[in-house]
Amino acid sequence: MATLIKEFTIQAPAEAVWKSIRDVGGVARLFPGVVIHASLEGAVRTVKFTNGLLVRERIITVDDDARRLVYAAVEGRTTHHNASLQVFTDGNESRVVWITDFLPDTLKDAINQLVEQGAATMKHVFAEKCSGNKSGIDSQVAEKKRQKNQD
Repeated sequence: MATLIKEFTIQAPAEAVWKSIRDVGGVARLFPGVVIHASLEGAVRTVKFTNGLLVRERIITVDDDARRLVYAAVEGRTTHHNASLQVFTDGNESRVVWITDFLPDTLKDAINQLVEQGAATMKHVFAEKCSGNKSGIDSQVAEKKRQKNQD
C-alpha cells in the first residue's frame, strides 16, 4: 500500500482553514482549477477533477475538535483509498497535514500530482482571501478551463 504525506503551511488562522476544509460539499471552492464540480448526497461526495476524473468519496469523519477530515474513495481508479486532512495552529498560520493511503501503488505519481496541485491551490486560495483579492483565483480557474478546452 502506498502512503503519501503532504505537510504544508498556509498563511491564515487555523479556524479559517478548517472552516473551508470542513465544508465537504464546497471542495470546488477550496480547489479551483483542480476540482471543477462537487456534489454531496448524504455522506457521499462526488468530485469531478479538471483532468476529467470522477471520484465518489465517503465522508468518514468531520472532527471539529481535532480539525480533522477523513474521507475514502468508494469509486474511482483505486481499489483502496483513505485520506485525512488535519489543520494545526502554527502561530498566526496553519499547518496542514494531508495523509493518503491507497492501492494500487502504481497510482502513486498520479495521486501525488493531485495532492501537490491541491496543496498549492489551497495555499493560493488563502493568500488571495487574506489579501482581499479574488482576481487571482478567477484567472487561475479561467486558465485551467482554457487549457482543458484546448485538449
